[in-house]
Amino acid sequence: MATLVSTLRGALRYRGKEGQAAWAGHRLAGLGTLLFFVLHVVDTSTVYFLPEHYETFIFIYRSLPFQVGEILLVVSVIYHALNGFRIILLDWRPEWWQYQRGFTLGTFALTALLSAPAVVIMGGHAIENLGLFR
Repeated sequence: MATLVSTLRGALRYRGKEGQAAWAGHRLAGLGTLLFFVLHVVDTSTVYFLPEHYETFIFIYRSLPFQVGEILLVVSVIYHALNGFRIILLDWRPEWWQYQRGFTLGTFALTALLSAPAVVIMGGHAIENLGLFR
């Protein structure tokens, strides 16, 4: 929780441009992925420790908020990977730091492009599960 608070506080305090957005996005994507991992471990452990409650957890995970969370998880993992690769490239070739803005905007664009199919497919399933278009 302290890491999330410091991330949000730092994001609000620092007045950078796309560099700040990349930093905050990288931190939030990492924390979101960690949160999913913890939930996944807890949920999987119910099969062994609380088998009578496993179906309840599955019902909750099929709800709209969790389906939206899964979509955000896919986007987070893709962004975190691409931004990490951007950081590696810029650390490997320090002379490329002058192009940081372009690399950062490219990371945002590539994340949107690579996430689009999953967002469309998973979003379609989430809408179907609402039962609005049956």
